[in-house]
Amino acid sequence: MPTSPSEPQESFDLAVIGAGPAGLAAAVTAAELGLRCALLDAGPRPGGQYYRHPAPGLKAAHPEKLHHGWGIFTGLSARLKRQTDLGRLTYLTEHQVWTAETGEGWRLHATTGPGGSGGTAVVPAAAVLLATGAYERQLPFPGWTLPGVVTAGGAQAMLKAGLVLPGKRIVVAGSGPLLLAAASSLVSAGASVPAVVEATDYLGYARGVTTLAANPAKLVEGAEHGAKLLRHGVRLRRSSAVVQAHGTDRVTGVTIAKLDRQWRPVPGTERYLACDAVAIGHGLVPQIELATELGAETVELGDGTVGLRVDAELRTSLPGLWAAGETCGVGGADLAVAEGELAARVIAGREVPGGLRARQRRRRAFAGLMAAAHRPGPGWPEWLTPETDVCRCEEVSVAKIREAVDDLGAGDARTVKLLTRAGMGWCQGRMCGAAVACLAGGGAPRADSRPLAGPVRLGDLAAVPADDPTY
Repeated sequence: MPTSPSEPQESFDLAVIGAGPAGLAAAVTAAELGLRCALLDAGPRPGGQYYRHPAPGLKAAHPEKLHHGWGIFTGLSARLKRQTDLGRLTYLTEHQVWTAETGEGWRLHATTGPGGSGGTAVVPAAAVLLATGAYERQLPFPGWTLPGVVTAGGAQAMLKAGLVLPGKRIVVAGSGPLLLAAASSLVSAGASVPAVVEATDYLGYARGVTTLAANPAKLVEGAEHGAKLLRHGVRLRRSSAVVQAHGTDRVTGVTIAKLDRQWRPVPGTERYLACDAVAIGHGLVPQIELATELGAETVELGDGTVGLRVDAELRTSLPGLWAAGETCGVGGADLAVAEGELAARVIAGREVPGGLRARQRRRRAFAGLMAAAHRPGPGWPEWLTPETDVCRCEEVSVAKIREAVDDLGAGDARTVKLLTRAGMGWCQGRMCGAAVACLAGGGAPRADSRPLAGPVRLGDLAAVPADDPTY
């Protein structure tokens, strides 16, 4: 097993980064097809963010009740155990890949152990499949820094991993299918959800009747969430947004308002909802820094985010690098599993069954329709005030960003960052990046590009050989 940059290491046929639905499916399929495969993941257990588990000490009796499609995960987990027991697959837990090198093959550099406490490892492989998933997109609003305001995914994470709720009366807001799933989980766990506040009107789905008809499972999934929310008296407020959170020590309520087609608040439509928590999110952003840093080509997606450009075989523009699942555009676990298996079969040189290709195409078409339906409108900054903090880490307000743009001539997010420190804090712009880019203007969205895809100590950086003639 790789342990140190200075030690000779075995080279794998394929290294899969990420043990979520796409990575799990890819790794077990590749191993079953005879490839010597390594599966690297930053977490201690498989499943990624989607199949997040309760901590073992909590002794959850029925974790499956917090998940949709748990049977798919248990099936993949059983195949993972079988292949690792047979020695065909090396599963490297708590391996955070922070950079990759490419030459005659690939070398993945990772920190190991909890928080990188275990040192470093270098994993060589002939090919790499990127299945790193996505993270949440947030649009700020006055009061969003109050305790009790969490992301929609964060609320689910608290529930799935810690078996706790962020509050007792929780408003779920933002845009995208994650809202319905989050609200469904919260009411199942005993929370009161007075409303799901969705910024879109759902009419975007009407443009894809054929795509909807080709994905009946997605319609059933949506209907199941809807029926559960109806039984719990949860009201769905379309074309609306939380435009302010109220409170001092923590959130005590929110103001919601109707939005026009451009997501501008409609004056006179405001109403107050009492709550002690807000779970909010505006979709997901593909996590592709490892690939973009190496120069992989990207493509703007229907929701305004940026994903990796891949061909029908899921090859990126970089030789030997494949991508699957959310890195190519957010589409859910079903699509991720299909693409993981498809990519593994291509890498192994095996035929891809027609049914698998058809399923992947249907799910990818639905992902495109979903993305377009929930693309943020350009008018959302109108619910901001000058005092609203956009960058929470560096406490950079709307006024400071507008000063950088209007008075100092900043025309893009990077220049705003240099002038205000927006995006230079702990999260490195993952929370505020989309909002800063929008407020800065500057044209089409750009992919995040960071020299390091994760935290790494200076000593570990210094240990990377600089004179290896192969790379």
